[in-house]
Amino acid sequence: MTDIIVTTRSAQHPVQADFLTRLHQLRTSYLTTLSPHTQRAYNRDLRDFADFLGEEDPTQALRKLIERGQGEANSLTLQYKAHLIEQNKTPATINRRLSSLRSAVKLARMGGFIPWALDIPGVKSRPYRNTKGPGRQGFQRIMRKLHESDRPRDIRDRAIIRMLYDLALRRGELAELTIENVDLNSSQISILGKGELERELVALPEETARALSDWIELRGDEPGPLFYNYDRRNVDRRLTYDGIYKIVLTVAARAGIKTRPHGFRHTAITEALELTNGNLAAVRDFSRHKSYEVLRFYDDNRQDRGGEVAKLVAKAASV
Repeated sequence: MTDIIVTTRSAQHPVQADFLTRLHQLRTSYLTTLSPHTQRAYNRDLRDFADFLGEEDPTQALRKLIERGQGEANSLTLQYKAHLIEQNKTPATINRRLSSLRSAVKLARMGGFIPWALDIPGVKSRPYRNTKGPGRQGFQRIMRKLHESDRPRDIRDRAIIRMLYDLALRRGELAELTIENVDLNSSQISILGKGELERELVALPEETARALSDWIELRGDEPGPLFYNYDRRNVDRRLTYDGIYKIVLTVAARAGIKTRPHGFRHTAITEALELTNGNLAAVRDFSRHKSYEVLRFYDDNRQDRGGEVAKLVAKAASV
């Protein structure tokens, strides 16, 4: 990377000439402390900010931000936040991208490049407003549609949908799986959970193992990604995070349903709470949430306590 001289607004003397190289090295070191899924999300967020500034390289975009000094950097970040809102991005997406930008600037401060931090907050959001997903019947309709043919794609997609639902997998957890992570003899897979650096063994239900076995019989047992795409133009045949999203949209639409990958996780967790009569401890083991707080949102939505109270209030006041 070419060395440059950077002059900040708050100081007239140049910062060290190897600024970009050192900043890039700092970001690289930071990324190694994150899980692969978090690394991808962090990089995507910074690339989006670079696109906003018309820069090809995220490090160059961060340089441009830092050069402005604290006041103008906060002003630019506020403009970026407004841009995301105008694009109708979800609160979760907006907050994650701002958080990634704040983290990148914090790294620059930790590295001694600047003495300040970004102060732009995220947007208010209500987490897990809708935790229903496509529902059990929606899942069944999709699976029936996929069972209408034995095309290789449908065999692959049956295994994908079953794993997203039966195991409540996140699509990042699914995308990173390799054939080596699967042990059909013991009916287990080894997954790398969200934000984790160590893998976890998860038991495969009989139905999931059967769908996965059908796919592996077709795929073969050669080392590599568990799921691959059928795009011959793509040299790397690993089925990506975005590829899984497109598959789910496509197969769901064939069954007349609109959902996304995380919708299957929502449905699975809601079903788990229903089938265990709200056993939060057991369902947390299933969903692999770090706390009970998120599951309480699921449980409240499942029981619709607010709706039940509304009925009582309306009935008591009926004329």
